[in-house]
Amino acid sequence: MAHRRYPDTSSIRTHAIKSSFMGHGVACAATLHLPMDGRDAPRPAILMVGGWGSVQQALTSSYVNRFVEAGWAVMEFDFPTWGHSAGWPRQEINPWMRVRVADAALAHLRSLPQVDANQVVLWGTSFGGGHVVDLATQHPELLGAIIQVPMLDGLAAVRAVPLPRLLQFMAYGLADLFKPGARIYLPTLSKPGELGTMDRDKAWEALELALAALGKKYDNRVSARSVLTMAPYRPWTRLKQVGVPMLIMGATADTVAPFVSGKVHRVNNPHLQVIEIAADHFDPYFDPVFPQMIERQLAFLRTLLPHQ
Repeated sequence: MAHRRYPDTSSIRTHAIKSSFMGHGVACAATLHLPMDGRDAPRPAILMVGGWGSVQQALTSSYVNRFVEAGWAVMEFDFPTWGHSAGWPRQEINPWMRVRVADAALAHLRSLPQVDANQVVLWGTSFGGGHVVDLATQHPELLGAIIQVPMLDGLAAVRAVPLPRLLQFMAYGLADLFKPGARIYLPTLSKPGELGTMDRDKAWEALELALAALGKKYDNRVSARSVLTMAPYRPWTRLKQVGVPMLIMGATADTVAPFVSGKVHRVNNPHLQVIEIAADHFDPYFDPVFPQMIERQLAFLRTLLPHQ
């Protein structure tokens, strides 16, 4: 694989509108990105659902910009306790709660006057890809959905962790769950071999490249009890229920959220279009893999709205 570079889409002009919505009882921050083309009519929209340690614009800005360039309104949001959203204790993850929050984000997006509520597509990456599967089964009225490097089987993701590290995670997670007082935190991303919930597939390099390119800071921690939610979260079991067109882009060298290709194909759902790419978990956010990812996704979107 060639040397990673953060894609330069800075020449694409967008208009950002900040807003908030209530998710899981707290105010969640959202940003609607719009083309600067002078069009006043409501336009088709994409709801971006981020991954495990995701906050707005974290590794996703290039996708947002290219979708906006193609004429779509795009909304990002922060989950409760993450980024600019409220909630305490900070940096907590519960996938079932996140699906409910993503549902609230979808309702918020549809309520915005700049958006055509009948023309909405879900987009999810990594852990958020699993959330999009869950959400798509609940909303057959959606235009479609895209998921990339999706975490579809938490059990497979847990089994990919070396046993000594897995035992560490369990010990920290249980200690955080049962001890009184302040939360115990783990690094969300770490250097190879160091303690962190993601230390493989050049995760630390991805963080450094993104921060350098975007000029942002990142709170690199997650509550230890969050890791206990991973194994039982298995959204691939609901792929059979997806009734909207869904593009699934899995990475064959993904060791963070291993792509369960066999399980996906055995579902035999005609609504699913599956593409496998030779990449690891973080490659799709960077050149040279990003161009093939975004072109396949834009082509899929054109099949949903041929005249967009």
